Amino acid sequence: MGVILISKRFMKIVTAGFATGITLWPFIILKDKDAAENKVLLNHEKIHLRQQIEMLVLPFYIWYLTEYLVRLIKYRNRYQAYRNISFEREAYNYEKHAEYLTKRRFWSFLKHI
Repeated sequence: MGVILISKRFMKIVTAGFATGITLWPFIILKDKDAAENKVLLNHEKIHLRQQIEMLVLPFYIWYLTEYLVRLIKYRNRYQAYRNISFEREAYNYEKHAEYLTKRRFWSFLKHI
């Protein structure tokens, strides 16, 4: 599942207060304790954990950043660029499906490029 940490300050520094949670393998870092009760958010972050493991962690971050920059050039909007990263598309599409990770195929994020 990953180790859940709560740090409002970390989230404010790293995401400029934009996000409620972030996954940095093997940690899921949340803004506050209430977020730890949010099953949809936790499932979203668990999907990212799986993506990171599949890509052996470091290549995940390189791909994520590269795709973000490409999308930023395309959309000229930080939020749109973020939402259109293939990893995020997969996570948002399936975050409400609690059973998704039990059925998910290897490198499923590729379907969302």
